[in-house]
Amino acid sequence: MKKVILSFALLAALTGRAQQTDYPIRSVNFTQVHLNDQFWLPRIKTNHTVTIPASFERCENTGRVKNFEMAAAREGKFCTIFPFDDTDIYKTIEGASFSLSLFPDKKLEGYIDTLIDKVARAQEPDGYLYTARTINPAAPHAWAGTQRWEKERELSHELYNSGHLFEAAAAHYYATGKKNLLNIALKNADLVCSVFGPGKNHVAPGHEVVEMGLVKLYRITGKKEYLASAKDFIDERGHFNGYDSTNKDPWKNGAYWQDHKPVVQQEEAIGHAVRAAYLYSAVADIAALTGDTAYLHAVDRIWNNMVSKKYYVQGGIGAVPSGERFGDNYDLPNGTAYNETCAAIANVYWNHRMFLLHGDAKYLDVLERSLYNGLISGVGLDGKSFFYTNAMQVKNSFHHGSLEAERSGWFDCSCCPTNVTRLLPSVPGYMYAQKDNDIYVNLFAVSVSDLKLGNKDVKIEQQHNYPWSGDLKFIVSPKSSIAFGLKVRIPGWAQQQVVPSDLYRFATTNNKEVVIKVNGQQVSYNVDKGFATINRTWKKGDVVEVNLPMEVQQIVAHEKLVDDQGKIALQRGPLVYCAEGWDNGGRAANIMVPQSTTFTPEYQPNLLNGVMVLKSTVPAVKVDNNSVTTVKQPFTAIPYYAWANRGKSEMMVWFPTGVKDVDILAK
Repeated sequence: MKKVILSFALLAALTGRAQQTDYPIRSVNFTQVHLNDQFWLPRIKTNHTVTIPASFERCENTGRVKNFEMAAAREGKFCTIFPFDDTDIYKTIEGASFSLSLFPDKKLEGYIDTLIDKVARAQEPDGYLYTARTINPAAPHAWAGTQRWEKERELSHELYNSGHLFEAAAAHYYATGKKNLLNIALKNADLVCSVFGPGKNHVAPGHEVVEMGLVKLYRITGKKEYLASAKDFIDERGHFNGYDSTNKDPWKNGAYWQDHKPVVQQEEAIGHAVRAAYLYSAVADIAALTGDTAYLHAVDRIWNNMVSKKYYVQGGIGAVPSGERFGDNYDLPNGTAYNETCAAIANVYWNHRMFLLHGDAKYLDVLERSLYNGLISGVGLDGKSFFYTNAMQVKNSFHHGSLEAERSGWFDCSCCPTNVTRLLPSVPGYMYAQKDNDIYVNLFAVSVSDLKLGNKDVKIEQQHNYPWSGDLKFIVSPKSSIAFGLKVRIPGWAQQQVVPSDLYRFATTNNKEVVIKVNGQQVSYNVDKGFATINRTWKKGDVVEVNLPMEVQQIVAHEKLVDDQGKIALQRGPLVYCAEGWDNGGRAANIMVPQSTTFTPEYQPNLLNGVMVLKSTVPAVKVDNNSVTTVKQPFTAIPYYAWANRGKSEMMVWFPTGVKDVDILAK
């Protein structure tokens, strides 16, 4: 870990010289947070021991590695399907690098170095790196065009590949201190900066991520050209005269690529959801690093639109299968919900940056909802089966009302599995943040964290059983007594707010207050921007206890969400629940949950790697001998993230509160 510490010290020194402004709140690095919990740590270990090796193996077996070998030889035929398949190797290297910081592994580190060597050999002398062209420039991939970059706006993904290379290189450098991948990335970034920008080529990248990657390289090197290029790529949007601005087709008016109008004029989350959230993350980066208030206002407007009109109850975004994109306002159907796993990951990146900009816990509420529900649902408990899309319902023999009813080991377009590998080991990095003399506690997981305030060491230990229990304990141990503010997030769900808008609300009011004690004595507190701040002079062993009420809550939807009217969804703590046929007599789509229903939480350690289920008795519709009746039956709900780990089954998130009509279908 010595190399990691040195590289972060170098980063701080470089960025301190290079920039005059940045995010007002600073995230605590994930290497300073040491998990010991039973929720996240097993997932991160499974990612290390199963998901990452399986991802590398599939990159080998599917020809993704071979593409780099052929590019190095400058001969052969591109042997996979998409020109962005290079990024599956980059993303897995990024995830493996994060994982190496947590679980040192010489064998894995050595394998990564062999892959980096193949990437280096595939890079052209001027820095260009894109196997879909380099293998045979006379016959590049059909999406790539005859010349470099000519189809970048729509199809080629050349800059998308570069962006993921930059992100992987930054992670690898931070984790190992090595520059072998970083040097490849810098050479490519220098080429990109020489080709694009004022007085050079102009393009709005078709699939954003290069902007985020360039910012990371800027933070490492202090090279202002990287930051300028990231901003130039954003500023290029909305200026392409080849689109028909009057056409409502997002493919023809540029909206699919967020290219329909300049970013500073945009007001709506629109187009391909992954591309959009990567763009909005980069806009937040540029707003922070340049102080550009137009960027800040734009990203605020877009976020408000997303969270108030385009956000699924389990944290998913991107409702429309055609184009993997946002729909119109309040267009959140259950039967065809898309909710790409990559979009949930991008939403975490975006909301974390929004928190660092504004210091408001509402962004962390959105992050937590996505993280605990619509994101980790994308990877099976076995660590090697995945969802590309995350359904809201599966019914009628598993094919009606769902895009995916069972998990897959891999996809032709396998962006989601490899994206999961890089997100999971970074979770500890979202737990804490600092500003001036305040420490923010953002997320809750059993852990020991080593922080610094000025030149003083502060250790914070979390002891609890979150997300199953809301009884949180924080042991604060500065090396010597020190005064500071401990800002503990009080989740929106503990303050009677489902999301930071009127899109969803709890059906009934829970009047239980959040109780906070310091060294056994209850203290009064004020909540500002979602944080309860405890100001005191802390000494070693001080104990803070926070009791979050964990009642089962019923959620109802805004009247404009037509698919959810007359229905409720279930939430307990940060977790949204669903019902599977496995636990409910083979069916889930016939279940009703009246608002008067009460639930008993029950922890089942041998079910789905240990889950808190919700038990009750509810009415269900039965059809027998051409008669329709309702009968009372036992009901079990499981956390949404855990569905589809036992094979095919019906699944529902939104439950009717009663029978209003019956469809008669012919066999």
